[in-house]
Amino acid sequence: MSEPQQPQGAPTGAPAPGPSRKPIVLAMAALAVVGAGLLWFALRDKPELPEPATPSAAPPVAAAPTPEAQPAAPATPTVPLPPLGQSDARVRELVGPLSPLPELAKWLASTEDLVRRFTTAAGNIAEGESPRAALSFMAPAGSFQVVEREGRTFIAPESYARYDGVSRVFGALDTRASVRTYQTLKPLIDTAYQEISRPGQRFDQTLSNAIQKILDTPVPEGELEVVDTPGVNYAYAAPELEQLSAAQKHLLRMGPGNARIIQSKLRELQGALSLPRASR
Repeated sequence: MSEPQQPQGAPTGAPAPGPSRKPIVLAMAALAVVGAGLLWFALRDKPELPEPATPSAAPPVAAAPTPEAQPAAPATPTVPLPPLGQSDARVRELVGPLSPLPELAKWLASTEDLVRRFTTAAGNIAEGESPRAALSFMAPAGSFQVVEREGRTFIAPESYARYDGVSRVFGALDTRASVRTYQTLKPLIDTAYQEISRPGQRFDQTLSNAIQKILDTPVPEGELEVVDTPGVNYAYAAPELEQLSAAQKHLLRMGPGNARIIQSKLRELQGALSLPRASR
């Protein structure tokens, strides 16, 4: 059989289920970190207010003199962040331990300009575009495979298994530590996003749009059928899948099981976040 081919129908330069393209999976994990950070901002405890005094029928008793109020202890100084262009070492130091699995640290160690790559990938997903350029350092082990049965072609389970580690990393992220890390790195994220965003555009809105884009992806039950097309590509046999955006096709390429893990986590975060409504 000839070299495995890739689905058509994505925007120019967008990857499809072929071995030479790069996935959006690191961006998925990164969205989990960002989502956890926003969750902290939305749900963090408010300081308790003193209960109102209960009126008493007894005459007031002279209160003993109280010592002069002491000034509050100074807050722990925030450790300054390095400039955006020199932040990779700090990002690796903070983000690497968020998962007990070693894959996350390996991904981070394999490239540079991590904050800019993350914000760019999130923006790509929000627009439905391929984040391949931002995540070009990532590729699953093994190659894309298909299986033939009764004259029909399906994506082989072995192709989906290449992304199992991504789902495990995503599910194993330490949420509380992710919150602290997001809070620490937020100034760098905002700075990087300002470089690529339109005037007045906020990262919160982009994050909301990116999450919704993934949640709107239909994940069919059972196997995904593809058809061999002239040239070098496979196409999804179902028209409703073939017409999806490049980002959504990436999610499907992870396989139904892995895709549902990603969607479930993002839906859980979306339900608790105070994000602006996703723009369609």
